[in-house]
Amino acid sequence: MVLSAGMQAPEFKLNDHEGQPHQLTDYRGQTIVIYFYPKDDTPGCTKEACSFRDAYADFKEAGVTLIGISPDSEKSHTKFIEKYELPFTLLSDPGHKVCEAYGVWGLKKFMGREYEGVYRTTFVIGPEGEIKHVFENVKPDDHSQEVLAAIKQ
Repeated sequence: MVLSAGMQAPEFKLNDHEGQPHQLTDYRGQTIVIYFYPKDDTPGCTKEACSFRDAYADFKEAGVTLIGISPDSEKSHTKFIEKYELPFTLLSDPGHKVCEAYGVWGLKKFMGREYEGVYRTTFVIGPEGEIKHVFENVKPDDHSQEVLAAIKQ
């Protein structure tokens, strides 16, 4: 089950690319955008990350913290951040427990093959930990603009 607007966002504790722990409660009092994506340095995920990178100043100006979460390792995140100069935090969820808690892990199909993976989904979470917006089946191109528009409503 994917979470919906009005629900409390599930608490989590995950490490960033430097091994530093982050938990949802660290961000109380702030609006945060958490975007779940399948894999570092793949075409769609790179487009999405670069879209957020290119709009980073707009998010910062709006007082919004950006966080990306995928099952990739901390080392993989480091390479991805460095290669594309990503100015925001990427968290590693290797056991996909947080993906499952947010309802974004499940059966996918690609080129006739079935496998389990991350559904590209973005959550806007308010200062008290409540979910404000959910974007499912995200199209990576210009997704950041769609999220910014929702935040500024």
